[in-house]
Amino acid sequence: MKFTYKTNGVCSRSIDIEIEDNVLKSVSFMGGCNGNLKGIGALVAGMNIDDVIERLEDIKCGFKNTSCPAQLAEALKSYKNGQ
Repeated sequence: MKFTYKTNGVCSRSIDIEIEDNVLKSVSFMGGCNGNLKGIGALVAGMNIDDVIERLEDIKCGFKNTSCPAQLAEALKSYKNGQ
């Protein structure tokens, strides 16, 4: 399944996500720190979504209450709740 998640409180505007059998196939951030976010996408590709959520959900960016990785975790939580 492919979907786009609108981020909140971070520099990236949205995240394009592809999931198959609860495994991340691809992740692409729109906006934000290009190199870092490409790296995150490459690292989580092939991972189970529950593992990604566990690793990323509490990451903060500076003084913000969230981060681009945490927004990816939120997107995956939303996906799981919508199944």
